[in-house]
Amino acid sequence: MKNFFTSMLGALAALLIFSAGCVLLCVGFMLVLAALGGGDKATPTIERGSYLVFDLSTNITDAPPPIDFGALRGGRDDTLQLRTVTRALHAAAKDNRIAGVFITGGLTPSGYGSGYAALKEIRAALLDFKAAGKPVNAYLTYASTKDYYLASAASEVALDPYGLIAMPGLASEPMFFAGAFEKYGIGVQVTRVGKYKSAVEPFTRKDMSPEARTELQKLLDDIWAGVLADVAPSRGLTPAKMQAVVDREGLIRPEAAKAGKFIDRIAYRDEIYDDLKAKTGRAGSKEAFKQVLLSDYAKLVKDIADAPLPKNGGSAKPTGRSRIAIVYAEGEIVDGDGDTGEIGATKFSRELRKLRQDDDVKAIVLRVNSPGGSASAAETIQREIRLIKKVKPIVVSMGAYAASGGYWIAAYSDRIFAEPTTITGSIGVFGVQFDVKKLANEFGLTFDSVKTGKFADAITISRPKTDEELAVFQRMVDWIYGEFITKVAEGRKLPREKVEEIAQGRVWSGVEAKQLGLVDELGGLDKAIAFAAERAKLGTNYRLIEYPRQKELIEALQEFLSKAVPDNARATSIAAKVAQRIDSELKLLRSFNDPQGVYARLPMNLGIH
Repeated sequence: MKNFFTSMLGALAALLIFSAGCVLLCVGFMLVLAALGGGDKATPTIERGSYLVFDLSTNITDAPPPIDFGALRGGRDDTLQLRTVTRALHAAAKDNRIAGVFITGGLTPSGYGSGYAALKEIRAALLDFKAAGKPVNAYLTYASTKDYYLASAASEVALDPYGLIAMPGLASEPMFFAGAFEKYGIGVQVTRVGKYKSAVEPFTRKDMSPEARTELQKLLDDIWAGVLADVAPSRGLTPAKMQAVVDREGLIRPEAAKAGKFIDRIAYRDEIYDDLKAKTGRAGSKEAFKQVLLSDYAKLVKDIADAPLPKNGGSAKPTGRSRIAIVYAEGEIVDGDGDTGEIGATKFSRELRKLRQDDDVKAIVLRVNSPGGSASAAETIQREIRLIKKVKPIVVSMGAYAASGGYWIAAYSDRIFAEPTTITGSIGVFGVQFDVKKLANEFGLTFDSVKTGKFADAITISRPKTDEELAVFQRMVDWIYGEFITKVAEGRKLPREKVEEIAQGRVWSGVEAKQLGLVDELGGLDKAIAFAAERAKLGTNYRLIEYPRQKELIEALQEFLSKAVPDNARATSIAAKVAQRIDSELKLLRSFNDPQGVYARLPMNLGIH
């Protein structure tokens, strides 16, 4: 079925873009070469008393962007790495040239970026900056829950008179395909283990099962409780008082936000800028307030990324040849090398193998931000992790997602760190088999076959599977599920009976995962790095290196061409958004490439908003 969707969509795409594709490719290639060869941008001057401007109008990813598109296009960055942000904030707290932080704009989440786990680490860095005696000012216009979650750490939060805080609570709204499949004659048969393994439900149902609704409700309740628990103390409120405002207002207008202590003042942007001018010694001036963009500042203090962060809060200089490698597993887990935004098992395990054999790399921190995917691909990666563990420490830091196949690759590490809002667990397996017999018959197409064995044509999409064939697939799913249980029990040193009880495909928050023994500690990436250094007995005598470093040229060029479209030319209509959602779901279908058709993955595109 993967090939069916790929061929159909590929043919349509080819017809639409062939005429313009060659021209765009050539122009894009020349632009990339010109940009890469055009010299460095001028180094920004940081005047004493400047404010660090943290423009939230970006997507914050765990892994570093493959190319600095901010440098190619100029202006703000469309993507910022988590460690770029935290690195800059930690450095600015000690930099006597930086007087404060100014937060503005609104996040633009995409893919697996800007999850609550990453935002919690940034929020902690903002609180550390404020604890150093420097102010954090935030100005909001139309703020989402995630925007407000970060801004609430500020010393002063201001809202535009005609702005609002869109913070009605969390929701998840899965898309179901069963009705469309019935209408167009696409048959679906599934095999699965675990009563909570609801990843196949979008193909077989038109709504959530009671089990799926129960686990999703509990997950949202845990994440929401974590958000309120973090925000309430910063605003001098209790979670209950915040909930009362949220339930009363839904979309919180400025007056209600101020009355409810969600913000400190209502002001126009020019008033905020005038205040910042006064604070930076430019009151009444036509010049902008003294400032430096966080992304520019981070490049100036990049050495901090490669140096340890001492526990005593001082500064350290990286020395010696010892390295700790941070390896980012972000995206869908697939067999082969994988595409952009995917974790290709062949390519990823090859990188792990190189790090295992590198004597200068003394420890590895695996940052997982993945909903899982192919079971065989996850095992390929886990095999390398087991081999690494024999020769050097390997520690897992969980991001927004580390579930199913994402948990599979984490289970044998020396220690697992997660944030309270991390979505993890989902220890279960499913298989899905499609057929197009009814659809083909509508067009007068029929199939026939000859074979040399009873199950020689069992993989076909031309007809539904027989009961006997489904039993073969079910046996495979049962076996892999048993292997999954065994691996978790061995890796986590838990009784098998307990793992069987907490598995069943159920999704857990980081808080519950710790209570159940699936996670060792609550904490972010910095905490995982510190533990890895301690386990490797490095003290502060090491540098940090990150993988993957950069994508291949053709991948980078494709991404450049998509980024080169002007912002105002990007589709924003309701129809475009619907099309993007459908494309996202189809992209997920195309990633189903396990040779056995068996997957360890979260429920389909579990989106929380």
